[in-house]
Amino acid sequence: MESINTPLPPSAGTLELGDTSYRFVDLPAIFGNVLPRLPVVLRLLLENAMRNLAGTERNAAVAGVLGWLEHGTSEDEIAFQPSRVLMHDTTSTPALVDIAAMRDALAEAGVDPSVLNPTLRVDVCVDHSLAVEQTRRPDAATLNLEIEMRRNAERYRFLRWASKALDGVHINPPGTGIMHTINLEQLASVATQQTIDDQTWLIPDTLIGTDSHTPMINGIGVLGWGVGGLEAQTVMFGMPVMQRIPDVIGVKLTGQLPAGTSATDLALRATKALRDIGVSGEFVEYFGPGVSTLTAGERAVVANMAPEYGATTGYFPVDATTLDYLRATGRPEALIESVEALYRRAGLWFDAHNTPRYTRVVEIDLATVELHVAGPRRPQDLLPYAKTGDALRKVAGQPEHTSQTLPAWPVAIAAITSCTNTSDPAQLIAAGLVARRARALGLRVADWVKTSLAPGSPAAVDYLQRAGLSEDLAAVGFDIVGFGCTTCIGNSGPLPAPIAQAIGNQSATPVAVLSGNRNFPGRVHPDLGLGFIMSPPLVIAYALAGSAALDLSTAPVQTRADGTAVYLKDLWPTREEVDALVASGTRATDFKSAFAIASCNPMWSGLDAPQSACFPWNPESTALRRPPFASLDAGTQLGDYAAYPLLVLGDDVTTDHISPASAIPKQSDVADFLVAKGDDRNDLNAFASRRGNWEVMVRAAFYNKTLVNLLDTQLPMAHTRHGPSGDVMPIFEAAQRYQASGDSVVLLAGARYGTGSSRDWAAKGQRLLGIRAVIAVSFERIHRSNLIGMGILPLRFPAGLDPEMLAVRANDTIHIAANAEAIAPRGPVVVRIERANGRSETFTATAAVETRLEIALLRQGGVIPSILQRTLAPHTEAA
Repeated sequence: MESINTPLPPSAGTLELGDTSYRFVDLPAIFGNVLPRLPVVLRLLLENAMRNLAGTERNAAVAGVLGWLEHGTSEDEIAFQPSRVLMHDTTSTPALVDIAAMRDALAEAGVDPSVLNPTLRVDVCVDHSLAVEQTRRPDAATLNLEIEMRRNAERYRFLRWASKALDGVHINPPGTGIMHTINLEQLASVATQQTIDDQTWLIPDTLIGTDSHTPMINGIGVLGWGVGGLEAQTVMFGMPVMQRIPDVIGVKLTGQLPAGTSATDLALRATKALRDIGVSGEFVEYFGPGVSTLTAGERAVVANMAPEYGATTGYFPVDATTLDYLRATGRPEALIESVEALYRRAGLWFDAHNTPRYTRVVEIDLATVELHVAGPRRPQDLLPYAKTGDALRKVAGQPEHTSQTLPAWPVAIAAITSCTNTSDPAQLIAAGLVARRARALGLRVADWVKTSLAPGSPAAVDYLQRAGLSEDLAAVGFDIVGFGCTTCIGNSGPLPAPIAQAIGNQSATPVAVLSGNRNFPGRVHPDLGLGFIMSPPLVIAYALAGSAALDLSTAPVQTRADGTAVYLKDLWPTREEVDALVASGTRATDFKSAFAIASCNPMWSGLDAPQSACFPWNPESTALRRPPFASLDAGTQLGDYAAYPLLVLGDDVTTDHISPASAIPKQSDVADFLVAKGDDRNDLNAFASRRGNWEVMVRAAFYNKTLVNLLDTQLPMAHTRHGPSGDVMPIFEAAQRYQASGDSVVLLAGARYGTGSSRDWAAKGQRLLGIRAVIAVSFERIHRSNLIGMGILPLRFPAGLDPEMLAVRANDTIHIAANAEAIAPRGPVVVRIERANGRSETFTATAAVETRLEIALLRQGGVIPSILQRTLAPHTEAA
């Protein structure tokens, strides 16, 4: 290994672009032949450290990265300072509510509240609140947008207040598209500028986003990943992302995708392969000659699924394909020139023949990728498309099918939805071609199938119309319903009457099919526990079939009135047909012009927003309430204590289980609470729309009918057993009783606890329930971080032990030795279980804490007390 002199030499090179001279971090000049051996993601972290750190901190970061080369892993920490933050409306709302509450706390402490401001640019995209209320009609998008604005007007006024009161916060209003598509088409520059010591530097565009699918931007070479809203708050206020230098999994791609397959099939294949080797938080980087055969749109699909395969990133380095994408979406030539110059000179340009050092390598021959779906309950459960019926019977058994009008496994929802598979025009063009052939053959979708098309970008209207496919899609029920996450996030709207009736009388078992990224039970709709992820054209095929259990490799999609059977092969387009229509249908000018038109939403600009430095809370509001944890009085939850188990859970508990986002059921404790406050039981909106109101969200915690509490598997939904009394009661009421009596509570869980969305309310809800620690077999990365952000200690069981084996009961007590001064990253924590029958057993857990910064946050009680203390400190010292 080549040694690096310390102190480090000046790290700047010079780039001359036009009449402008830029400084940049010249990694090849500093690190020489060492640099190509590093994964590109680590080169980007190294560039960031060289530019933002100095002295011993910079030397330590460099030594850590170079030391990584020897073993492909490291325990050293590295700071990462992104250039911007990306949020959506249902993660930004609680984050901005926290900031508003922190401003109140500062004002009450005698400090000017306006001193609390983000130090980075924050882009908020309002995309998570659009519901599919109207479909199969040409004005569906307009009507759904009007409903969205009416339902969320109070929350949207709050967002407009935040954009006025807080420096650097910019809101992209409803109708402008999905945040990750907006990031690809509008926000990402790939190369950007920074002023350091009065000199202009050209630097890589980097970000963090409060959505787990932020890595979609990795598809065009921008390093970014998803974090919880709590971690984003630390970055917004000047603290770096501190992390262990990551393990990097290299995925070597060879060959070329065969005819008839798509990026969706590759993404699902990668998800399966990486989950099979236990990826959990590592960075993933794609390399090899197969990368060069993929378009930027195809790369973005694969990168988008990073959280589904357990990774922090799914990175594709910058190359000529990246430049092609920038041109295709209307970026100026001067920017494109700067991107190429920076990434080539800085040693960040993709070399298809280079094989860097990786922690582990997975190989995928693109030529072996086949037409696939995933499900019916997890995105990593890969299936040939012909095996949906076998998978349904395996997980749910053969249903008692008594319906006279529906198949046993009717397709209830067929949704072309989500950033994952609607940001690439080729995917929508392919779906449109299936619709065109179906229309020409006179095929129709049955009335029990709820169809919808929600592209990530309003530019889709232009290129689908220009390609002549809009009418074809509408003819088979796929009118555009709006530009937002819709069904993928659970905003699927009401089910068709035949499906609702079948669920009520249990005469059939409905299934969802969607071009999204997640199919957890209850995710798409609270009454649907089964769903398949697939490409947009395959969604249309299953919508036409009407049954999710058909083997479409042999069975006809439909039989025409004249008795002619129509098979999938009769509908499926060729790659040449798709490519030809993409070329003729898309124009570089579409993307900026469509976005600009959508941004001029009169319903948005007409909202009256407060102008004050502090937000004027309405005590009668059921949407926005000042949260109790945004306080200077919050203390640490660490300590040596005994606790009762509030919940004991198994494997694969998702953040949807912990804090649902979908529609609020009319008959639920949460609905009763809202109705008592004056809300209409028939118009309660979604859980996600209430994330600004802690009183609603704490009652919503663990509200999922598929969640099993192992304290007693027969408990009603969202109930637990109170240990001292043995009473069965709602989880929220049990937590209140424990708090009233001064008793601590903890939660036990199995593997992959907190998988799924980045929602910080999954951690906030647990904090408000009084949970001091979560002991799990393993944690998903973002949720683990969010727990720490709320001051909750995550602990890992020792190998071979899990909650089911322990058979903990409600009246057992769990002693945790977690004194603040003793906690260390990945350190031991002794846990002792005192059984109600007098027996005792002890094991040593591991603190699922990775950095010294996380230890500091736990000692301070979480992110919010830390920000308040940092903001208050200069004023306290001055006094």
